[in-house]
Amino acid sequence: MSAELRLLPWPGADGRRAYLATDDATGFVSRLADSIEAAQLDTGAEVLAHVRDLLEVPRATSGELRFAVRRLAECLDDALRVAESRGARLPTLDEKGDDDGPKLPAAAFE
Repeated sequence: MSAELRLLPWPGADGRRAYLATDDATGFVSRLADSIEAAQLDTGAEVLAHVRDLLEVPRATSGELRFAVRRLAECLDDALRVAESRGARLPTLDEKGDDDGPKLPAAAFE
């Protein structure tokens, strides 16, 4: 099997996209990327909860709201990268057109 390219959840040294070429989803860097993606999504959920609370504060300042929007933008950027990376790794229909549904490993549902 040839190595697949996986979009990593962090930028490369030059600030551009970083990829991992591997056919082993259980390798150290793959597991590290999985862990960081999970942390990014958890952080996004926490920031969203804080922003929702802030929106209920009638006297929230423009500075507070601007800070919240910046954090939300960062979290959305992370979430979109995670979605792109995970979407690229989803199995596709085989050439025969058999469609028994996606064949994901059990770990994908944890």
